[in-house]
Amino acid sequence: MSVLKIAIQKTGRLSENSRKLLEECGIKISNGANVLKSAAGNFPIEVLYLRDDDIPQYVEQQVADIGILGENIVYENDKEVDILEQLGFAHCRLSLAIPKEDSFTGPEYLMDKKIATSYPNLLKGYLKKNNVRAQIEEISGSVEIAPGIGLADAVCDIVSSGTTLLTNGLKEVVTILKSQAVIIANRNLDEAKKEILERLLFRIRAVKNAKENKYILLNAPQDAIQEICRILPGMKSPTILPLVEEGWCSLHSVVREDDFWERISQLKKAGAEGILVIPIEKMIT
Repeated sequence: MSVLKIAIQKTGRLSENSRKLLEECGIKISNGANVLKSAAGNFPIEVLYLRDDDIPQYVEQQVADIGILGENIVYENDKEVDILEQLGFAHCRLSLAIPKEDSFTGPEYLMDKKIATSYPNLLKGYLKKNNVRAQIEEISGSVEIAPGIGLADAVCDIVSSGTTLLTNGLKEVVTILKSQAVIIANRNLDEAKKEILERLLFRIRAVKNAKENKYILLNAPQDAIQEICRILPGMKSPTILPLVEEGWCSLHSVVREDDFWERISQLKKAGAEGILVIPIEKMIT
């Protein structure tokens, strides 16, 4: 029986989110302390726990069939793998930062300067695109301290909130890449593994759709339903049920959460009452 091997980060926030995603997909994985791999008890996959920097190479070499990791790692490593799906978590960005007292005039500010980074390939691409000649100081970890100790004039590093940069007297000036967690795959999977992968992607997409949408229930006068339907369209059309009180209806719909918050004042103005917003566990489209 074929088993799909999936590589995820061994430790850290991305590891936690990846395991949570598999759990939300109904996949049960034993996860003992210090294990390097574990098998699912109810789905044909085996999880390998690896350093995120190593995942693209292992997927290319088919040590693992697929992997979950950040886009920034995929593009930096530039291996022969395919990105199949963005997963909507582990958002960050690869940015250039300079001392906060400096004025950034554009890419030309970096001419002949030293830039510290753990992402030399992505930085080289940015410099080449902008015709900038600069010296790249490749370091791993604590990149943001490089200007403060005289190692570099600027840094190119992963940013989430920007707090670490500010703490080290730096300011973010250019975003080179926006990143989130993705699924990558080997390009030569056999048919049996492709079939397992499609089953897994089906579950993942159902979980993603559920997170992005909410189930809405509200009560409204019957003569307001047409206007409310215009404001709050459902997947096809809302479900409308009569209430015991004459002239009133209950309307049920599924909408994107962002769309709902933009329209809530319009709904109330149109006569909607008793509005409930309910999470969806899974959503099959």
